[in-house]
Amino acid sequence: MTGPQGGEEPRVVIRDKRRIDPTSGEVRAPAGEQPAGAPPGERGEQMTEQQTTQAPTGTGDGDLARQLAERTEDLQRVSAEYANYRRRVDRDRSLVADQAAERFAAQLFPIVDDIERARDHGDLTGAFKVVADRVLGLLEGLGAAAFGTNGDPFDPSLHEAVMHDTSPEVDYPMVTTVLRQGYRRGDRVLRTAMVAVTDPAGPAAPTGEADAPASE
Repeated sequence: MTGPQGGEEPRVVIRDKRRIDPTSGEVRAPAGEQPAGAPPGERGEQMTEQQTTQAPTGTGDGDLARQLAERTEDLQRVSAEYANYRRRVDRDRSLVADQAAERFAAQLFPIVDDIERARDHGDLTGAFKVVADRVLGLLEGLGAAAFGTNGDPFDPSLHEAVMHDTSPEVDYPMVTTVLRQGYRRGDRVLRTAMVAVTDPAGPAAPTGEADAPASE
């Protein structure tokens, strides 16, 4: 059909989008969907395309498992490093506390020596005794224990010998007088004991040699 100016008139396209066919009354399938009665071959092609699309999923799971293993290994390494760090911090903190306690105890030793001398002279009475007991309790609270008793075997790592004598009545080097007590805290010696040591008078003759006849 030709328009007034000789050109063709625009075509009018009418699309029927009704879901129900007005003639047959059946439900129409939307555009792009596979009709329920589609041939099996077409459905097989669609399933093949779907399987092809989902095939790379296995590869993705493998990558995810590898990444998970790497992250788990990183977490374990970080946890081990943190545990080592905590142990070092705890050890250093304990060492600092021990050193502070030992320094404080060493400052109390001269006071304790005066207390012991007053005790030996019978002057530890009244208010002075109360203060002395508190000082001794403070030293005990720091974990410092006194050592050095008459009759102990002489040990150079524990005793400082300032006097020596001999006696036939002892069988080994023996502490006979404690001039100043020593102190230790656990296995650490904070101060050696100042002592007098008595040694045996002489080495005993080996058995069987004193009465052996002289050889001709």
